[in-house]
Amino acid sequence: MTARFLGSKDIINWRTLSVTALGVVLLCYLLTRVGLGAVLTAAASVGCLGFALLCLASLLLFVLLGATWSVLLPRSVCVGPSVFVWARMVREAAADVLPFSQIGGMALGARAAILHGAPSPLAWGSMIVDVTTEMLAQIAYVALGILVIWLNVPHTALTGTVTTVASAALLLALVAGGAFLGVQRYGHHWVASRLMSRVSSSSSAYTTAIADALDEIYHSRARVAISLGGHFLGWVANAGCAWIAFRLVGASVDFLSVLAVESMVYASRSAGFFVPNALGVQEAVYTILAPLLGIGTELALAVSLLKRARDLAIGVPVLLIWQAFEGRRALVAEDAGNQ
Repeated sequence: MTARFLGSKDIINWRTLSVTALGVVLLCYLLTRVGLGAVLTAAASVGCLGFALLCLASLLLFVLLGATWSVLLPRSVCVGPSVFVWARMVREAAADVLPFSQIGGMALGARAAILHGAPSPLAWGSMIVDVTTEMLAQIAYVALGILVIWLNVPHTALTGTVTTVASAALLLALVAGGAFLGVQRYGHHWVASRLMSRVSSSSSAYTTAIADALDEIYHSRARVAISLGGHFLGWVANAGCAWIAFRLVGASVDFLSVLAVESMVYASRSAGFFVPNALGVQEAVYTILAPLLGIGTELALAVSLLKRARDLAIGVPVLLIWQAFEGRRALVAEDAGNQ
């Protein structure tokens, strides 16, 4: 037998699997504590039509997010928004269904855009900026959520704790977001080289082309501002999807309260980025914040499970279609090579 030392990839895989297992354990504990039967009954009460409505709302949201991504490209690039709607769906599906890589979803999203005609350097560069503007818009979204909790939710020990913790996290996010934006704007060559070293063995010339694309995109402040505004609307629309889910399970809640809770949920998901798909984290936050909505924890957990089921119902077919595109492309390349 020969000895083999664990490499960095092995360590990362074991860490990911371990954290995933802990998330699953936490999820199972919460479901058991609240009552699995009550949660499943509430989730099943939406019926097939209700679940289809929830999926349709999410699909419409992808149209907004794809258009927000496409607006970053120069007008000289003749690629329609539909390409980026599809690329965003692939990006989200990979993150939801295959959550074992931190940048895997972004890589597949950029790849999908390239396969459908987007110039490669601009696809990668616009994807980096799109992720950045989405993160900055989320900071504004969380700030709005804190304001709504402070103004609209009765002041209790829970609301005081939530607003204090969220405000502290928001300040840290502002600093981190500003630093991230600054590094991209003035260190775009370093950002491009770091990203591409994680996803492929690209040449230095290709990395330079991506850095130039970043510089070109950031040169148009109007496009970046539109992207930022589009993502903010996207976060608000995402709260609308959650409001639909709450109404479907029978919870009588107003939109602003749902927006406040959803902003805290996604802030927690971002803080717990090391947990694949925020397994257990999302459910724990819903359990804690359910009193802010004035509903039982079983309804909040039912909404969480519905959102996960929706992600799978959309994500799995999207990945299968993407794989079919990749397979067809590989066959065409193989036939061309044999001729």
